[in-house]
Amino acid sequence: MQSVIKKAKRIIIKVGSSLVTNDGKGLDHAAIARWAAQIAQLRAMHKEVVLVTSGAVAEGMQRLGFDKRPSAIHELQACAAVGQMGLAQIYESSFSKYQLRTAQVLLTHADLADRERYLNARSTLFTLLRLGVVPIINENDTVVTDEIKFGDNDTLGALVANLMEADALIILTDQQGLFTADPRKDPAATFVHDAQAGDPALEAMAGGAGTGIGRGGMLTKILAAKRAAASGAHTVIASGREENVLTRLAAGEALGTQLSAATAQLTARKQWMADHLQTAGKVTLDAGAVKMLTTSGKSLLPIGVTEVSGAFGRGDVITCVDSAGQAVARGISNYASSDARRIVGHASSEILSILGFFEEPELIHRDNLVLL
Repeated sequence: MQSVIKKAKRIIIKVGSSLVTNDGKGLDHAAIARWAAQIAQLRAMHKEVVLVTSGAVAEGMQRLGFDKRPSAIHELQACAAVGQMGLAQIYESSFSKYQLRTAQVLLTHADLADRERYLNARSTLFTLLRLGVVPIINENDTVVTDEIKFGDNDTLGALVANLMEADALIILTDQQGLFTADPRKDPAATFVHDAQAGDPALEAMAGGAGTGIGRGGMLTKILAAKRAAASGAHTVIASGREENVLTRLAAGEALGTQLSAATAQLTARKQWMADHLQTAGKVTLDAGAVKMLTTSGKSLLPIGVTEVSGAFGRGDVITCVDSAGQAVARGISNYASSDARRIVGHASSEILSILGFFEEPELIHRDNLVLL
């Protein structure tokens, strides 16, 4: 098996907190210098590289004297603010040795949930790549709360891969890759060299939370690969402590676990809808509507909706769930929640008489809907 990274033109590289901060001891200058050297070589191979980094909170914890991750949101935000300074400084100095400029880009979920801000972020990142700059992306932990977080930088890496229509996502971690079970507990565990991203069996293999320094475990990486595959990006999960891991992958060497994307790439508009981690509201569908959406490729009509939850406006992205609460689709609503509540369960021909106006016969048109 040859690494998919060899043919990849645009690559997103994500490095975790335990690697960046040497398991919480402070920024690992030597490790960051090694990654900078390898990325410089990738750039010389005419590959475009975007780096998604963790480590701001962990570095801030070390600078401020916290021996464990604070639970208070304001203390976490303070750690992020302090740590971000050191993080940007070391990346800038490491890459400058290779005459490469870097740019710090801090993102929140709100930046990617709003269509205009999503397009602005995409345009900025593409411009940076065109100018030969290496974008260094992190979540803006100084302003977000748990309710609006990406959750972990594995997810952020996948979202950036989708945003940039990348060919591949490399997730560097402190593990060799994915095993069929925890090798520390199960001597029969075997290493997974390659698989298809999104295979449900992978989630069963992956463990729970990661270290006390980072927020993500192997499961978040498996789910990130599944998300990245929606835009056609392949994922490699490999050890960031493996010597010259990035250049060896780029040379075609099979390292770590390779999770290949098998699905057709979504359109940019549908990818934006699919990448909403939170939506303004949701609608519950009856069994007939679920079937029409998932098997017949139809639009969602008001008559197939049993309940409307949340407050949303016309043009907002909402989630469609089945009677068990399982998300089946996301789409752009043609009606505000207040109006949607009045027309659910009714035929489209009744909309005008109920509301006194008529926008569209569908609550969500199939062109503005993406299945999950």
